Amino acid sequence: MSSNHSVDFFERQFERQIHRAESALNPFEQAALPHLRGRVLDFGCGMGNLTLAAARQGCSVLALDASEVAIAHLHQAAATEGLAVQAQVADLARHRLSGEFDVIVSIGLLMFLDCASAHRALGDLQAHLVPGGTAVVNVLVEGTTYMDMFDPSTHCLFPRDFLQTRFAGWEIIDARYQDFAAPGNTVKSFATIVARKP
Repeated sequence: MSSNHSVDFFERQFERQIHRAESALNPFEQAALPHLRGRVLDFGCGMGNLTLAAARQGCSVLALDASEVAIAHLHQAAATEGLAVQAQVADLARHRLSGEFDVIVSIGLLMFLDCASAHRALGDLQAHLVPGGTAVVNVLVEGTTYMDMFDPSTHCLFPRDFLQTRFAGWEIIDARYQDFAAPGNTVKSFATIVARKP
Protein backbone atom coordinates (compact mmCIF):
# COMPACT_ATOMS: atom_id res chain seq x y z
CA MET A 1 0.00 0.00 0.00
CA SER A 2 1.37 3.41 -0.88
CA SER A 3 2.15 5.61 2.10
CA ASN A 4 0.86 9.10 2.72
CA HIS A 5 1.42 11.75 5.37
CA SER A 6 -1.65 10.76 7.42
CA VAL A 7 -0.75 7.06 7.55
CA ASP A 8 2.83 7.92 8.50
CA PHE A 9 1.59 10.33 11.19
CA PHE A 10 -0.54 7.63 12.80
CA GLU A 11 2.06 4.86 12.42
CA ARG A 12 4.36 6.99 14.60
CA GLN A 13 1.56 7.74 17.05
CA PHE A 14 0.57 4.07 17.32
CA GLU A 15 4.20 3.04 17.91
CA ARG A 16 4.34 5.53 20.82
CA GLN A 17 1.05 4.22 22.21
CA ILE A 18 2.23 0.60 22.04
CA HIS A 19 5.48 1.53 23.76
CA ARG A 20 3.55 3.30 26.54
CA ALA A 21 0.93 0.50 26.72
CA GLU A 22 -1.85 3.06 26.19
CA SER A 23 -5.16 1.27 25.68
CA ALA A 24 -7.84 3.56 27.12
CA LEU A 25 -10.87 4.26 24.96
CA ASN A 26 -11.12 7.82 23.69
CA PRO A 27 -14.36 9.73 24.43
CA PHE A 28 -15.91 8.81 21.06
CA GLU A 29 -15.13 5.11 21.56
CA GLN A 30 -16.58 5.22 25.07
CA ALA A 31 -19.80 6.70 23.67
CA ALA A 32 -19.97 3.98 20.99
CA LEU A 33 -19.44 1.04 23.35
CA PRO A 34 -23.04 0.71 24.63
CA HIS A 35 -24.33 0.40 21.05
CA LEU A 36 -22.14 -2.54 20.04
CA ARG A 37 -23.76 -5.95 19.49
CA GLY A 38 -23.67 -8.91 17.13
CA ARG A 39 -21.43 -8.58 14.08
CA VAL A 40 -19.47 -5.32 14.24
CA LEU A 41 -17.36 -3.54 11.63
CA ASP A 42 -14.71 -1.17 13.03
CA PHE A 43 -13.83 0.84 9.91
CA GLY A 44 -10.59 2.66 10.66
CA CYS A 45 -9.96 0.79 13.91
CA GLY A 46 -6.60 2.37 14.72
CA MET A 47 -5.02 0.63 17.71
CA GLY A 48 -8.12 -1.53 18.05
CA ASN A 49 -9.06 -0.52 21.58
CA LEU A 50 -12.75 -0.36 20.67
CA THR A 51 -12.48 -3.58 18.66
CA LEU A 52 -11.08 -5.40 21.69
CA ALA A 53 -13.72 -3.92 24.00
CA ALA A 54 -16.47 -5.05 21.60
CA ALA A 55 -15.04 -8.56 21.37
CA ARG A 56 -14.87 -8.76 25.17
CA GLN A 57 -18.62 -8.02 25.18
CA GLY A 58 -19.18 -11.03 22.91
CA CYS A 59 -19.30 -9.26 19.53
CA SER A 60 -17.70 -10.74 16.43
CA VAL A 61 -15.58 -7.93 14.97
CA LEU A 62 -14.05 -7.18 11.59
CA ALA A 63 -11.44 -4.43 12.10
CA LEU A 64 -9.91 -2.57 9.15
CA ASP A 65 -7.17 0.04 9.12
CA ALA A 66 -4.40 1.31 6.82
CA SER A 67 -1.78 1.08 9.60
CA GLU A 68 0.30 -2.09 9.54
CA VAL A 69 1.61 -1.23 13.01
CA ALA A 70 -1.90 -0.99 14.44
CA ILE A 71 -3.19 -4.17 12.80
CA ALA A 72 -0.15 -6.19 13.92
CA HIS A 73 -0.71 -4.94 17.47
CA LEU A 74 -4.41 -5.81 17.28
CA HIS A 75 -3.68 -9.34 16.00
CA GLN A 76 -1.37 -9.94 18.94
CA ALA A 77 -3.72 -8.47 21.54
CA ALA A 78 -6.74 -10.42 20.26
CA ALA A 79 -4.78 -13.68 20.09
CA THR A 80 -3.49 -13.20 23.64
CA GLU A 81 -7.07 -12.89 24.93
CA GLY A 82 -8.59 -15.43 22.53
CA LEU A 83 -11.06 -12.89 21.16
CA ALA A 84 -13.24 -13.17 18.03
CA VAL A 85 -11.50 -10.50 15.97
CA GLN A 86 -10.64 -10.49 12.28
CA ALA A 87 -8.17 -7.64 11.65
CA GLN A 88 -6.94 -6.61 8.20
CA VAL A 89 -4.73 -3.92 6.70
CA ALA A 90 -6.79 -2.17 4.04
CA ASP A 91 -6.67 0.90 1.84
CA LEU A 92 -9.95 2.31 3.11
CA ALA A 93 -10.25 4.84 0.30
CA ARG A 94 -10.68 1.94 -2.13
CA HIS A 95 -11.87 -0.95 0.04
CA ARG A 96 -15.20 -2.56 -0.87
CA LEU A 97 -17.17 -4.26 1.86
CA SER A 98 -18.91 -7.61 1.68
CA GLY A 99 -21.47 -9.08 4.05
CA GLU A 100 -23.74 -7.34 6.48
CA PHE A 101 -23.19 -5.97 9.97
CA ASP A 102 -25.37 -5.27 13.00
CA VAL A 103 -23.22 -2.28 13.94
CA ILE A 104 -20.76 -0.24 11.90
CA VAL A 105 -18.37 2.14 13.61
CA SER A 106 -16.19 4.67 11.82
CA ILE A 107 -14.57 6.98 14.34
CA GLY A 108 -12.05 9.53 13.15
CA LEU A 109 -11.39 8.00 9.74
CA LEU A 110 -13.42 9.44 6.87
CA MET A 111 -11.79 12.89 7.00
CA PHE A 112 -8.45 11.32 6.00
CA LEU A 113 -9.86 10.34 2.59
CA ASP A 114 -10.46 12.71 -0.27
CA CYS A 115 -14.07 13.91 -0.21
CA ALA A 116 -15.24 11.74 -3.13
CA SER A 117 -13.76 8.60 -1.53
CA ALA A 118 -15.15 9.55 1.89
CA HIS A 119 -18.67 9.98 0.49
CA ARG A 120 -18.43 6.67 -1.37
CA ALA A 121 -17.11 4.86 1.71
CA LEU A 122 -19.91 6.22 3.88
CA GLY A 123 -22.48 5.06 1.34
CA ASP A 124 -20.87 1.61 1.37
CA LEU A 125 -21.01 1.53 5.18
CA GLN A 126 -24.69 2.49 5.17
CA ALA A 127 -25.49 -0.14 2.53
CA HIS A 128 -23.84 -2.98 4.50
CA LEU A 129 -25.71 -2.31 7.73
CA VAL A 130 -28.69 -4.61 8.38
CA PRO A 131 -32.13 -3.01 8.75
CA GLY A 132 -32.40 -1.96 12.39
CA GLY A 133 -28.61 -1.88 12.64
CA THR A 134 -26.70 0.99 14.18
CA ALA A 135 -24.10 3.28 12.63
CA VAL A 136 -21.68 5.27 14.79
CA VAL A 137 -19.81 7.82 12.68
CA ASN A 138 -17.43 10.55 13.79
CA VAL A 139 -15.66 13.06 11.52
CA LEU A 140 -13.77 16.33 11.67
CA VAL A 141 -15.78 19.23 10.31
CA GLU A 142 -15.22 22.73 9.01
CA GLY A 143 -13.83 24.91 11.78
CA THR A 144 -10.98 22.47 12.44
CA THR A 145 -7.67 24.35 12.34
CA TYR A 146 -5.28 21.56 13.46
CA MET A 147 -3.99 20.22 10.15
CA ASP A 148 -0.68 18.50 11.08
CA MET A 149 -2.18 15.01 10.74
CA PHE A 150 -3.53 15.51 7.23
CA ASP A 151 -1.90 14.69 3.94
CA PRO A 152 -2.25 18.06 2.15
CA SER A 153 -3.59 16.40 -1.00
CA THR A 154 -5.98 13.93 0.65
CA HIS A 155 -8.40 14.98 3.33
CA CYS A 156 -11.95 16.19 3.76
CA LEU A 157 -13.34 18.57 6.36
CA PHE A 158 -17.09 18.04 6.23
CA PRO A 159 -19.81 20.68 6.50
CA ARG A 160 -21.17 20.74 10.05
CA ASP A 161 -24.57 19.39 8.93
CA PHE A 162 -23.11 16.64 6.71
CA LEU A 163 -23.88 13.65 8.95
CA GLN A 164 -27.40 14.85 9.79
CA THR A 165 -28.09 15.17 6.05
CA ARG A 166 -26.58 11.78 5.14
CA PHE A 167 -28.60 10.01 7.82
CA ALA A 168 -31.91 11.75 7.07
CA GLY A 169 -34.74 9.21 7.45
CA TRP A 170 -32.79 7.15 10.01
CA GLU A 171 -33.63 7.15 13.71
CA ILE A 172 -31.11 9.55 15.25
CA ILE A 173 -30.12 8.19 18.65
CA ASP A 174 -27.48 10.86 19.28
CA ALA A 175 -25.94 13.71 17.30
CA ARG A 176 -23.44 16.24 18.63
CA TYR A 177 -20.66 18.66 17.86
CA GLN A 178 -17.57 18.93 20.06
CA ASP A 179 -14.52 21.15 19.90
CA PHE A 180 -11.20 20.11 21.41
CA ALA A 181 -8.09 22.23 21.92
CA ALA A 182 -5.16 21.07 19.78
CA PRO A 183 -1.45 21.95 19.61
CA GLY A 184 -0.40 25.43 18.53
CA ASN A 185 -3.59 27.16 19.66
CA THR A 186 -5.63 25.23 17.08
CA VAL A 187 -8.93 23.35 17.31
CA LYS A 188 -10.33 19.98 16.30
CA SER A 189 -14.07 20.26 15.59
CA PHE A 190 -15.90 16.93 15.55
CA ALA A 191 -19.38 15.87 14.51
CA THR A 192 -20.63 12.51 15.78
CA ILE A 193 -23.84 10.65 14.99
CA VAL A 194 -25.40 7.44 16.27
CA ALA A 195 -28.21 6.39 13.94
CA ARG A 196 -30.41 3.32 13.48
CA LYS A 197 -31.17 2.16 9.95
CA PRO A 198 -34.86 1.90 9.05
